[in-house]
Order: sequence, then structure tokens, then C-alpha cells
Amino acid sequence: MKFGIGQSVLRTEDPKFLTGRGRYVDDISLAKQAYGFVLRSVHASALITSINTSAAIKAPGVITVLTGADYEAAGLGRISCHTMNPMLLDGAPVQQPHPALMKDSVKCIGAPVAFVVAETLAQAKDAAELIDVEYDIQPAVTGVLKAKESGAPKVWEGSEDNLSFTFKIGNGPGVEEALANAHHVTRATITNNRVTTNALEPRASIGEYDPAEDLYTLYSSNQNPHGVRNEIAQDILQIPENGLRVIAPDVGGGFGLKGGFYGEDVLVLWAARVVGRPVKWVADRLESFLSDSHGRDVVADCRMALDADGKVTGVQVNAAYNMGAYLTPAAGISPMFFTMLMSGVYAFPAISVTTDCYFTNQQATAPYRGAGRPEAAFVLERLLDTAAREMDMDPIEIRRRNLVKADQIPYQTALAYNYDSGDFEAVMDKALAASNWNDFESRRLQSEQRGFRRGRGLSVYLESAAPFNERMEIRFDPSGSVSVVAGTHSHGQGHATIYAQMVSDFLGVPFDSIRLIQGDTDKVSIGRGTVGSRSMTVGGSALKIAADVIIEKGKKTAAHLLEAGESDIEFSEGEFTVAGTDRKINIVEVAKMSYTPMMWPPHLGIGLEGVGDFSAGMGNYPNGAQVAEVEIDPETGTVRLDSLLVVDDVGTVINPLLLKGQIQGGVAQGIGQALMEDIVFDESGQMLTASFMDYVMPRADDLPDFDIINHAVPTPTNPLGVKGAGETGTVGAPPAVVNAIVDALAAAGVTDVEMPATPEKIWRALN
Repeated sequence: MKFGIGQSVLRTEDPKFLTGRGRYVDDISLAKQAYGFVLRSVHASALITSINTSAAIKAPGVITVLTGADYEAAGLGRISCHTMNPMLLDGAPVQQPHPALMKDSVKCIGAPVAFVVAETLAQAKDAAELIDVEYDIQPAVTGVLKAKESGAPKVWEGSEDNLSFTFKIGNGPGVEEALANAHHVTRATITNNRVTTNALEPRASIGEYDPAEDLYTLYSSNQNPHGVRNEIAQDILQIPENGLRVIAPDVGGGFGLKGGFYGEDVLVLWAARVVGRPVKWVADRLESFLSDSHGRDVVADCRMALDADGKVTGVQVNAAYNMGAYLTPAAGISPMFFTMLMSGVYAFPAISVTTDCYFTNQQATAPYRGAGRPEAAFVLERLLDTAAREMDMDPIEIRRRNLVKADQIPYQTALAYNYDSGDFEAVMDKALAASNWNDFESRRLQSEQRGFRRGRGLSVYLESAAPFNERMEIRFDPSGSVSVVAGTHSHGQGHATIYAQMVSDFLGVPFDSIRLIQGDTDKVSIGRGTVGSRSMTVGGSALKIAADVIIEKGKKTAAHLLEAGESDIEFSEGEFTVAGTDRKINIVEVAKMSYTPMMWPPHLGIGLEGVGDFSAGMGNYPNGAQVAEVEIDPETGTVRLDSLLVVDDVGTVINPLLLKGQIQGGVAQGIGQALMEDIVFDESGQMLTASFMDYVMPRADDLPDFDIINHAVPTPTNPLGVKGAGETGTVGAPPAVVNAIVDALAAAGVTDVEMPATPEKIWRALN
């Protein structure tokens, strides 16, 4: 089938975006719309002694100025974390729920202290400058290692320390025994630096309130409309969920950043009710740096026990995760996956992981593409490379001796997960062969002759994907066209294309007759959005079930139309056939006939549609291997990434072209963290990298052409055999690149370079 599963179909969404006809939140303007601007704290830690808004209220065009005192008087709820896995918690967590506007204190630069609503954005900004806020500046905690120090300033008054919560899992006594009896113990402190998403479309929100219907409507750039509705309605507005409609139109990049709601979503809804008009807020780029959740930022103290043959007998990781000042609803996700995935692709017999999550006077951290999986993979792959150097072993051999073998699967790890499928060694070997690993020395010699240092690095990695259950609908209309009503949300992944491929394949209907409906809680009854590389697994599987429901319903209708017994009806390639005869009818004609208004058998019902729901249980485990080669100029420390090859196992491939795009995007973000991206604060808590002049993003000429190879081992845990694909590139790239850099510098005695491996860091390491 030309447009079926496995075909490299071009994205049908692209013409709209390439011709500037996308419809993002900032493209929407409602009648009588006003504009909101957030006044933010200029201090990382301070008590608010007074706020005087009298001059701002009198400024031209100003409709209202809202403060934390107004928020409290309105009885609105506070934002708290909903994602602390109770099975991992060690002790009682400390939440410190916070309002959408701060009243008594601020805990980081950019904390919101007032919301100005005016006729124009310029007027709102001008008025905000007239607000007089008096602060009593307090000591700030500007890093996770400082937060855990004895005697460190307390981020939250009245707390014993800065610890928010701890995740703990594993066999502590078993690891201690392994360390005590080890032939060799590798010790390392491994840091995942803080980064930010910088989605192409900044966050944006429009709030609207209809007093006649007592209905709020939120237009929001987010990945999960139903989740946003649930939390804002229940926790903040304290209304029934059907009193809030959430619409997520075209979204210009999510990556976890837009997986939940933010305080600004609350502010526009509240303000819309206060002023009786829609209120729009759109972040500029500086505001995005200061108000978006950040990613990563974890420091891990690690010990790895090995026997004389390089077999790992135990791994101990004690990590400090930076949660920032205010916990987001999704704050628990990244440290959870970091903690639970410390086995990776390896058969380690004993593992112990303790992840302490600390408050600091910095922006909150939350899921960013990979969400804990890249952090865990970086720890494991750096540990193994370090151990190999210390024991004078080949980095391939030490991995080979520790990999979970294909004949061991299903494999229960020493932590939580049971791997259902995969051939990790075959994936690694395919990557080594395709990258010409064995011919590396000749390439190294060529680089040295030109005055450069060349290194190669390998990562072999795994992540967990496809959380939560999902519901999908397929509907034929009276013309025979098809609508897919999706609980997932596409914001660059190409769901309109891929779901159409799947439905065309399942039902034999024309590809171009299929339309995707998503992103509106009044049009889609329930959905979990798109996070955690879940859409093809749970959305696609639910779609398959919905198609099967339609086929079974269609058999009843076809039997009536063909005057045959239902048990005699067969379905194949879009046609219902009476077994053993040439009598048949196309499914589109069946759908059209099912809308017959009179003389239609009532037991057949009206229309042809199907609903499917699917849960992936513990999900699935996409995995892969990446090989990077770098060339370093020792005079300047400049790194040139010469090549990066990816071999990925994401199970059944629905669309190879779109899969390649997903992996390329993830790899680019991983390379960005490894080489250049870094959020930096000074001692007072001021952010020093809050613009593209200071925060370096990868450009096209920083990246090589990626070689991407698929090694599919379908999973038996869903009817399609698919695994998550959207985040694997990000998981494997940082350790592959950093391992290559350290390999290039090893002859000079360099054993580690912290991310991002900037030219300055490398030059200093060499000098």
C-alpha cells in the first residue's frame, strides 16, 4: 500500500507551516482582547515588604493590576507537584505549594509578583515599570551542591534544610558487599549541566470567561490539554472540569517544557473573569529564560565495583537533583526516571540509587526531552569508559561483558524494570561496524599529522517509553470521509500523517480522506497528551483497536446490505466480502449507507465509528548505540564533531522518514548539551545566560550529517510492536560525544571534561 505502515510518506502538515498558515496562540485574537504583562522579581531571594500599584493603575490604557494579595483574596489554589512516585519516596516529601503571584517573598529571579492588564502590550509594560516593590534581600542558594551544605541558607523559611524529597531504590547491602569484595572500584562525580528548552514558539496563553455559560476557555501552547484542564480546574479554580475548555492549537515545539500548566495560564483565566474581557499573554525570549522550567541539573557521586575480568558486580549512585525554588506539577518525573533507569542495558547484579532533590533559589526544573533517561545514561556510559581506562580494558569489551544478552530477555533488572525485548549486543555491533570503528587509528594518524587530536566515543543506552493509557476514536461521516479523534497531541511529530497511514492501512480507506482532530477538550473526550514517547505505542495501538471495532460493526452492516449471514462476511483491504462469492462492498459505501435516515434496521445503529483504548502497562524500552568522532584543535580547544552514527531499536517503524527526523532532532539537542548549552548563575542568583548572546544553541554547521540505522526488534507488549522513538537520540548523544572528547585528550592525561565541553574547558584541561 502506497500510504500504509512502513512507508516514508511526506508530512501532510508541512505545506501549512511552510507557507505561514499555521495557527499558534499568538496568531489568535479575540473580540475585545486585552493584554497581560508579568512583573517579575529582580532578586533570587527576598522578602516582599510592600507593593505599591497606585501609579500603575492610573497609567494610560491600564485595566487592572493584580497582586499576590489579590490572588489570595480570590481564593485561588496553589501549584504543587503531582508526580512524586510513592513507591520510590524515602521519607515524607516537602512540597511548599506556591501561588501564581507571590505575596510575601520571592525565591528566584523571575518569580511573578504582579500582573498588569492593559489595552495594549506596550501599555502593560510601561505600567509595570511604575509598580514600586520594596524587597528585603536575603541570602540565595545558587546551586544544588550549595543547597546540601551544612549551614547553607534555607530557601524556604522554617525548614530544617533544603531537601524537598528523596527517591531511593535498590539493594544497598548487596552493593556494599560488592564494593568491599571488588577487584577494582571506579569512583567518579558526574554532572549533568542545567539547560533550557528554547522552543521555537515561546509559551503563550489567552484566557476567556463567558459569564452566561459560567465557562472558562484557555488557549495555550501545551502538549497535554486534558491534563492542563484537570489540574487548573480542580487545584486552582476549584470548579468542575467541564467548566474549563482548553484548546492547544498548533504548538511550535514542546519537548516536555509544555507538558503541563504554568502560572501564566492561571493568570489569564483569572484576569479574564476580573476584567470581563479575554486576556492574552505571550512570553518574549528573555522572559522564557526566566520563567520556563529548565532541564537536567544533577550531580551524582558514583562507585562501580568490578571483578578482575571487568564484570560489574555493583553500582552505587548518590545524586543531588536541583529542583529549583518552586516545584512544578511534573517535578518528580525526571528524578524518577533517573533513579529507576540506572541499570541501562546492563546486567548489573546489584544497584543502589539514592536521589536527593533539593530546593535552590533558581528556576524550577521539569521534564526536558528524555526526562531523566539522558542523565542516567550519561552516568552509566561515563562510568564504564572511566572503568575501562583505569583497568586498561577496551571500552567495547567492558560493555560486551556486562550487556544483557538477547537470550536473557525477558530480563528483570536489579531495579524496577523488566525488559520485554531487544538485542543490545547486536545493536552495538552494528554501530561499530557501520562507523568503521576498527579503522579508527588511520583516521587518528591523519588528524595528528594536521596538528589535531581525534577521539571516538561510544554509548549504548536504553530508555522507558509510553506511559499512561490512551483513548482514540475513528469516525466516518456521511460522505465517507474519516476523522481520527486523538487523545495524543502532535506538535511537530507528524501525527496527522502517521495516523492517516495507519488508518489507511487498517481500513483500506484513501489516505487523503483522513483528518486529525486534536488539542481541544470540548472535541476530544479524554486524552493524556504527548509526553514520554508514547503516541505511537498507546495512541497507535488504541487506533488499531478502534479500527477493529469498526470492522466488526461494518460486518453487521455489510451482511445486511449484501443479504448474507454475518458469520459469512470477511474483511480485507477495505472491502467486505461474502465468503466464497464475488459479492462485496467497500467500507466507504458501508459507512455512507449506515447514515440512511429511514427504513434502517435499528439494531445496526447510526453511523460507523469505533473507540479504542490501550494501556502499555510498564511501557516499552527503546534502545540504541551511538558512535561519535571528534577532532580537537589543541591550540584553541575547539571541538569539531566529525561524525555521529546512530543505530536505534524502536520496534516496528511506521514511517522511516519521520522516525529519522525525530532521531535527528533528539541527537541535535543532546549534542547541544554536550558541547555548548549551559544555564549559568552568579553568586547572587542572577542568570548570566538569559539570551542567545550568552546561551549557545547548536547551529547547522555545528552538526555533522547523521547516519541513522534501524535495528527493529518488535515488542510483544502492544499490537503494533512499536516502541517509543522521540527521545532516544537525546539519551545517547551526550555520553557518546563526551566519551569521544575524553578519548581525544587521554594521551595528555585528561580523564574527564564536564558538560558543556567548551573550548575554554578543553584548553584549560590541556594546559
